[in-house]
Amino acid sequence: MLDATRDAAFTLLDAVLDHRRPLDEALDGLSGMEPRDRAAGHRLAAAVLRRLGTLDAVLEPFLKKAPPDPVRHILRIGTAGLLLLDTPAHAAVATAVALARARGLAPFAGLVNAVLRRVAEAGSAALEGLDGPRLDTPAWLWTAWGRDARDIALAHQHEAPLDLTMRNGAEPPPTGERLPSGTWRCPSGIRVADLPGFADGAFWVQDAAASLPATLLATTPGERVADLCAAPGGKTAQLAATGAHIIAIERDPARIVRLTENLARLRYPVETIAADACLWRPAAPLDAVLLDAPCSATGTIRRHPDVAYLKRPRDVVNLVAQQDRLLDAACAMLRPGGRLVYAVCSLQPEEGPARVAAALGRLPLRLDPITLPFLSEAVTADGCLRTTPALWPERGGMDGFFAARLIRD
Repeated sequence: MLDATRDAAFTLLDAVLDHRRPLDEALDGLSGMEPRDRAAGHRLAAAVLRRLGTLDAVLEPFLKKAPPDPVRHILRIGTAGLLLLDTPAHAAVATAVALARARGLAPFAGLVNAVLRRVAEAGSAALEGLDGPRLDTPAWLWTAWGRDARDIALAHQHEAPLDLTMRNGAEPPPTGERLPSGTWRCPSGIRVADLPGFADGAFWVQDAAASLPATLLATTPGERVADLCAAPGGKTAQLAATGAHIIAIERDPARIVRLTENLARLRYPVETIAADACLWRPAAPLDAVLLDAPCSATGTIRRHPDVAYLKRPRDVVNLVAQQDRLLDAACAMLRPGGRLVYAVCSLQPEEGPARVAAALGRLPLRLDPITLPFLSEAVTADGCLRTTPALWPERGGMDGFFAARLIRD
C-alpha cells in the first residue's frame, strides 16, 4: 500500500531537485492532501535535503551504477528513514518499494529493495567516517562561509524550533520559553495555527534573528516609517507595535495579499502600497526606513534546506545589483538625520558588509554602530549585526542575518 507521507516527500524532492522549485511553493501544490500527511511529507523531504550529501555517500557503495533521479529520490527517502528518523527497517523498505511501483518505477523495485536492505543491515555504521557537515554543504557555500563553515553546517543538521513574536500584552503559548531577545521559542513540529491565540492575532511566526533589524531601527510613536519589501509582514508588525505610522511597500502581487492578510489578523493599522520600492517615493521625507532586501536567503537554510540546492553563485551577483538599487532608493526617502536599517537573511559577505561599504562610498550616509547587550557576540567590530545558525546552540540556534544601521547626513 502506498504511504502518503513518502509519496508527498517524493513529490517535494522532485520539485526542488529536478525542477528547481522552492519547497514551500511545491508544498502549496499538495493542498488537497490530508494536513497530517502533508506536514509529515514536508518534514521528511526537509530531512532528506538537510542531509542530502550524507545520504548519497551512504548509498554509493551499494550502487553499481547511478540510478535514474526518481529512483535515487526513493532511495534517499528510505535511507533517511532508516538512519535519521528511526523508521523500522521493514517499514522503510516496504514503503520505498511500494513508492517505486506507484511511481511507474516497478523495474527498479528490486534494486530499491536490495539496496535498502543492505543499508538497514549496515545500520549506524554506514555513517561512520563520513564528514556530514562538509558533505551536506555545497562547495561554493562552504568556501564563502570561511572559518565559520563547519559550525554553520553542524547547525543546519537540526530542524529549527518554532519562534514567535508576541503582541504586546498577549499571553504566550503554554509550551516554550522566552529568549533574551524577547522571542517566544516553541519546539519544532508544532502547527502554529493550532496554538491558542493565533486566530486572535496574539503572535506571529518570526525567527529570533529576524526580529532584530526592526528592533535596531528603534522607531517611536508618531514617526513616519517605510518598510520596504515588507511581505510577509513580521517586521512590519514589529514597527507598527511601536506606535509609528508605517507604510509597507511590496511589489509582488501574491506576497502583498499575504502581507495584507497577516496584518489584518494582527489588527495593526498599516498603510500598504503595491509598488516597486526602487521607484516609489513618499510625499514627504521619512524619519526611518527598514530595508530587509531580497537576498540569497542562505541564512535560512536550517528552516529552508532547499535554499542550498536552489541558489547559485550567479544568483548572488544579480541580487547584489538589486540591493544597491534599493539602498539608493531608501536613502532618497529619508530626511537629514533619518535612520536606515539595511538587513539581509544571507550569510554571503557580498550581500552584507560589502553592500554597506559600497553604500557609504557613494551615498550621504554614515554608519551608526549598534549595541546588543543580550547578544553581544553578534555585534561586529564596526558595530553591525551578524548572526549565524551557530549562535545560541544551547537554545536551538537562530537564522543567519546581517544588519547595519545608517544615518542620512
